[in-house]
Parts: sequence; C-alpha cells; structure tokens
Amino acid sequence: MYLPRPEVEETLQNNTARLTVRLASVCLLALAAYAPSAAADDWRYTGVNRIVAISDVHGDYDAMVATLKNAGVLDDALDWAGGTAHLVITGDLLDRGPESRKVMDVLMRIEPQAAAAGGRVHPLLGNHEVMNLVGDLRYVAREEYAAFAEDERPEDRERWFQKHLAEQLMVTDEAALRQTFNDRHPPGFFGHRRAFRSDGKYGRWLLEKPLLVVIDGIAFVHGGLSPKVAELGLDGVNGRMKAELADYVAQLEILNDAGLLDPAENFYRHAATLEALPADLAQPEPIAAAIETVIRLQDAGIHAPDSPLWYRGNVGCGPLIEHDRIGPALDAVGASRVVIGHTPTLTRQVLSRLEGRVIEIDTGMLNAYYDGSGNALIIEGDAMSVVNEHGGDARQVSAHPRRVGRREESISAADIESILLHGNMQAVAAAEGAPATFKVTRGGETVDAVFLPNPRRKGLAPDLAAYRLDRHLELGMVPVTVSRELNGKSGVLQFLPGATINEAQRIESRQGSSAWCPLPDQWNAMYVFDVLVHNPGRNLQHMAYSQDNWQLILTGHGASFDTKRSRPDYLKSVPLDIGLRWQERLEALNDEVIEEQFGDVLDKRRRRALQSRRDALLEEAAAGT
Repeated sequence: MYLPRPEVEETLQNNTARLTVRLASVCLLALAAYAPSAAADDWRYTGVNRIVAISDVHGDYDAMVATLKNAGVLDDALDWAGGTAHLVITGDLLDRGPESRKVMDVLMRIEPQAAAAGGRVHPLLGNHEVMNLVGDLRYVAREEYAAFAEDERPEDRERWFQKHLAEQLMVTDEAALRQTFNDRHPPGFFGHRRAFRSDGKYGRWLLEKPLLVVIDGIAFVHGGLSPKVAELGLDGVNGRMKAELADYVAQLEILNDAGLLDPAENFYRHAATLEALPADLAQPEPIAAAIETVIRLQDAGIHAPDSPLWYRGNVGCGPLIEHDRIGPALDAVGASRVVIGHTPTLTRQVLSRLEGRVIEIDTGMLNAYYDGSGNALIIEGDAMSVVNEHGGDARQVSAHPRRVGRREESISAADIESILLHGNMQAVAAAEGAPATFKVTRGGETVDAVFLPNPRRKGLAPDLAAYRLDRHLELGMVPVTVSRELNGKSGVLQFLPGATINEAQRIESRQGSSAWCPLPDQWNAMYVFDVLVHNPGRNLQHMAYSQDNWQLILTGHGASFDTKRSRPDYLKSVPLDIGLRWQERLEALNDEVIEEQFGDVLDKRRRRALQSRRDALLEEAAAGT
C-alpha cells in the first residue's frame, strides 16, 4: 500500500525567497541596534487600557485612514487621537497597492504623537517589508515606484544603464536597449531603492521594528506562531532574526554599491548571480567578504516557511494538528493568544479559531486585490470588538468556519448540509464506473455533490459515520455528507469540492510543498483517523487536495468501520504521532457519544469495535509518553 513520503522536496514556496542568514560578517552597527538587552522593553507591555490592531494594508492608504478614524486613533487632521491606546499593525504595509509611501508617512507622523500622549504605535515587520529591504520586489506596484520619482538621482540611473550597456556583446540600437532597461527599472525605481537602504528614510525606520510584540499577554505577529517561535522565544525572534536581516541588508548594500548586484536582481537570484562571477576576479576584502557571506547565507530563519512572517499553520492546519503547536509557542513568548495577519480570512471578517487562542485580522483591506475591507480589532480588557472602515456598529469577532474544500465564500458548512438535504438534484454526466454526480440547488445556491450508495446491510452508512466522526474529532478533512435517497436506494450525498487534484496527480506533478499545513503532518492525522475507523486501504483517488492551500480532503470510506479491532494492514508498522489534542478528542469520544452519534449509522458490533480501536489508540499514546 502506498504511503506518502514525509521528505517533501524543497522548492520555492509562494512568495518566499529562501536565503539565509547566519551571523557572519555582521555589521557591528546593525548588531547593536538589535541586541535583545537594548530592545526588550519595546517588545513586551502591560497595563494597556485599549489596543487597536489592523493588518495587511498593502498600500491602501484611504482604507487604512478610514479604519483608524473609525477606531478612534486618528483624527481628521491625521493626528493621533488615541490617547494612551496602543495601535498595532501586524505587517504588510507595502506592495500590491499604490500608496505604501503615504501609509508609512502617516504612521511615522503619529508615532511620536502617540508616545507623547502615553500611547504607542507598533508597526511590525511583515514578509513584504522584509522583501522590500532585501530586494525581492516582485509585488511593488509601478505607481509605488512613481511615488519616489522626485527622489531619484539621475546619476544612479545612468550609472546602472552604462553598466548594463557595457555588458552587451553587441549593441545595434542603444535607444531600444535603454527602453528595455527603463522597463525593468521604472521611473522612481532608484529613488525607491535608496529610500529602503539601511540609511534611507524608510529602510532605517523599518529596520528598527520588531517582528513580534506581547501586550497584556496577547502576542501580535504577522504570519503566526510556529514551532520555530517556540524554539527561539520572544528575544530570539526579535534579536536573532532581526540581526540576521540587518546583516543581509548590510552585505547587499556593499554589493550594490560595488556594482556587482543590480538592485533589480531578485533576492532569490542573489547567490546564483554572485557564484557566476569569474573565479579569478580579485576583490577588495570588504567586497570579497560580502560575496562570501551572501553565497553562504541560505535558508535564513526569517525567510523560511516556519518564520513568524510566513507561517500559515495557525490558520491552515486543523485543530488536531495546530492545538499542540500553538501552546508551546504561546508559552515561549509569554502569551495566552495571538493576533495574526498574512492570510486573508475566509469571510473577510475578523475571525477566531483554536478556542480563541488565534485571532485572524487580515480581512483583505486592499479591496481591488483581495475583495475585502479594512477592519480594526479593538481589545479593552477581556472584551474584543471590530470596527470597519465603512463605519456602522461595532461587531463581535466571528468563529472561523469549518471549510473542507473550496466553495463560494458566502456558503457555510451548515448551508451545504441544508442544500444537500433538501435541494433539487440535477444529474451531471460522469465517467463510466464513476459515482453519480449532481448539481444540487436550493434557494439560489448550487453545490456539486456525489451520491454514494450505502452498503446493503441495514443501518450501515460508513461515509456518513466518517463525516460525523470528523466533526467530533475536529479533524477537518471529510467533506460535508448527509443521508439521502436516490431512486429508492439509501445512501449519502457528499459535497464535491472544486479545484482539487488527487494524490496520484500530486505525486506526478511534484506539487504541495507550499501547503499551508505541512503534508507530513496532514498525512499523520489521516493515518490516525484510518486506524480509528479501520480503513482497510487508502486509495490515492480518495486523497484530494485543494490547490489553493493544499488542504487534504478524505473520501472513500465505504469499506471503513469494520468489526476488526486491530489496525488496518497498511498501517500495521507505521508509527503514529498521537498528540495531546488527539488524546483529548478521543477521550471525549466516550461510549455515550458513540451510541448517540453513530447508533443509526453503525450496528452494535461496529460501534464496539470503534470503542476498542479508540482505547487502543489512547493506550498507544500513553505508552509513547
């Protein structure tokens, strides 16, 4: 039987540029700025009466200003109006939108005003701030470059054009070459790059900012709290990672100034470009050291998928996986919950998940790109509320919805259940031998579904039992499934998510390394589930993935819930990681719950076998601890 390999091949992820940073050739000035002892007081605060938090402005100046005005921290003159409140922006002021510079200017303006009033402004670094600092410019809008056109020095542009010209083997049309050069370096490009240097207005400002702050026991960070945060703690994240970033920026500037790296050369190409330099080219010591350092610096912690700036597991991993991760990370930074951005929320509202330990506040403020709006989270003592850029009454934080597979954002899991139970079924042509597929419509909403007949044994509906068990465990991998008859035959209708590929296709295409939740962790959860339901063999076609986030979707449970009490053969020798959250949910699956939830879909012998397999998993977990 096939088992997915845990060694997921390294590739470039999403927007991740994977260079590293080790503490070699470190600029002493940069190190001094980020020493933990010097900045620790800027990372932890207590006794704050009001916190306002926004995220992922992405250059949408108007939306940010409207949101902050409605939150009561900015007045009509764009001055601080928040008194002793703390304003936190959990990263990504920059990129995609056209007015990032105006966004930064407003925040730089109100920072000293807030401090004078006894408040504070905390602009945290997001992945896009770091991308701009290190030269990953894929998402800088041309309008953003244009905002720096008046700052651009003509000699910078001419210097780099002449270098580009000299590198051509043959030039037949210098005007055309200059046009190509200007397309790659649009008006304002060199002004933008100078402003983001370590001694530039915005580069210097950003390099002073932390990645993570903790205010009254609440952590604020851009991407999320990963196991790497549990390892490093607050001082390590803001000390070590920031020193790594400063080191890289310092070395990059040396190489830019020496003409060895075009500022337009993307971050993930830096090392390869330097490695291609002639081996016998003698360089002065500072330049040689910078070359050696950049070539050596691979897989920097701040750029890695588990960096607090890039991590999506707090949102993308199911509770059975992420509960056991978030606890140690919160403990390591001295917090009880975390507020994150980076991943636009499913409903474009502020959401809560993992029993309130994660609050998601990226609501897609840049409407033109994310189809969302600006929302500010307001925290006053134990109370949380949300205000929107368009005004109206404050709202409560909503629960993160259950979502297995892509669908229209407005349709909830409860909506799908209702549609499948009561909707009109219209058959769709299916391949020979494939299950019957339908368009199911109710109240103007339509979803795709597949009809799965129940086994002929009366009172047995294993696919429905798998869905109910998934809901109880909080596995979040089995699509919505309801009982339904078709032409007098009992069975189930199961939601059929769109835009998926199965495991066989994933293997062939070598995709999945950008999964929000690492695939080996999802596979482990699948294995534990298959042991619990006694799935005799996981077919590759019954493992599907949403291609937007690589969430694992499990189907094909018609042969599950046998009366056997041992493991299925394909999992006999597979080690399982049965974490604390798994143990809690298995213990909650007591005999009374099994009778109540499965009495109508599993016969008595199968319910008893389920109890025995549950007990065996708990015993295995106890033995492992």
